[in-house]
This record gives sequence, structure tokens and C-alpha cells, in this order.
Amino acid sequence: MRSRKYLGAEQLGLSWDVPGLMAGVDEAGRGPLAGPVVAAAVILDELQPIHGLNDSKKLTARTRDRLFDEIRAKALCCCVAEASVEEIDRLNILQATLLAMRRAVDGLRLRPHRVLVDGNRLPVLPMPAEAIVQGDSKVQAISAASILAKVHRDRLCLLLHERHPQYGFDGHKGYPTVAHLAALRAHGACAAHRRSFAPVRAVLDGSS
Repeated sequence: MRSRKYLGAEQLGLSWDVPGLMAGVDEAGRGPLAGPVVAAAVILDELQPIHGLNDSKKLTARTRDRLFDEIRAKALCCCVAEASVEEIDRLNILQATLLAMRRAVDGLRLRPHRVLVDGNRLPVLPMPAEAIVQGDSKVQAISAASILAKVHRDRLCLLLHERHPQYGFDGHKGYPTVAHLAALRAHGACAAHRRSFAPVRAVLDGSS
């Protein structure tokens, strides 16, 4: 088997332009107390522009849903990947997020020549990559990835709500709202809760 040399996470600050396909990468779900963390990678088609792309948090749910379908229809390729609750608890949320990002890039049908990632940390990848703070507002491919990741994760939370309606996942999407914390104290943690997160751990330890 031919081995691949992977470039380290801190290695590249790309002040030059790499010709070829560029993928944008973003994640959703680092802060919630439950559910997987989701990442998406998108290579857009310059010949099929998508209007209205922006940081997913700045868009309405209805607009995100519309753009989700348009991105999937018009992008050259895209991939949505997850890191599970078990992986989050075992690795920590940062490493699980980077794992989901790497899975998203690895899952692309086309191999990008470079990758632009929202934020200030990079997953280990076999091609040049650059982290861009607030990239989801600056780079269209990252904006598209943020929309795919956000919509996918929100839909997972609706499924979680069907299984565990007592927690209200359809509303808070797993974030530590007052209502969610009250439900945790009242009902304990379910299988989807992240045991390594302090509010969940406090309930399990009986200290909240």
C-alpha cells in the first residue's frame, strides 16, 4: 500500500493561490450538549453560481433549507460527515470536530487541490490547507459548507426530538439553554448526551 505524507495542522498559511479545485469546509455543533458534531466540505461550480450564500447563522431556517437543496444540486461535489457522541467523549470536542472535517474532505467525489477551513484550526489533510477566521462570511465555498452542516445537524436534532421529546431538541438543538438544562435535571441524560461536557457530567454525578 502506498503511504501518504500528511501535512501538519499548523503548517500552511497560503498567501499564494493554488490552481485547481478548492473545497470549503465548516462545522456545526461544537457547543451543544448532545448529538454528533457535523462537518461539510463543498467544491462549488463557477459555472453555476449560487446567490445568497452567507454564514448559516445569519440566514433564516427557510433560507438555509432552500440553499441546502441548491448547493447539493449545483456544487461540483459535496460531502457531509459526522463525529459521534462516543468519539466526542473519547477524543474531546476539538479533535472530534477535526475528525469530522477530515472525513468530509475524504468523502468528496473529486479531490481538491486546496482546502479553506473556517476558524483557526486545521484538520490533518493530504493537500494544502488554510484556516480562515470568519471564513463562513468571507468565502462562498465555506458559506456553502456551513449551510450544509447546519441544516444536516438541525435535521438530526428533529430526529432526536422524536426519540426523546422530553428534552425539547427541536427547539434548542442541543445547546445548553435554560429549558435544556432543566430537562436534564428532571430526566437525566439520554444516550445522545455528551458525557464529557460539564453540565451533563454534573447531572450524572448528582452534583447539579
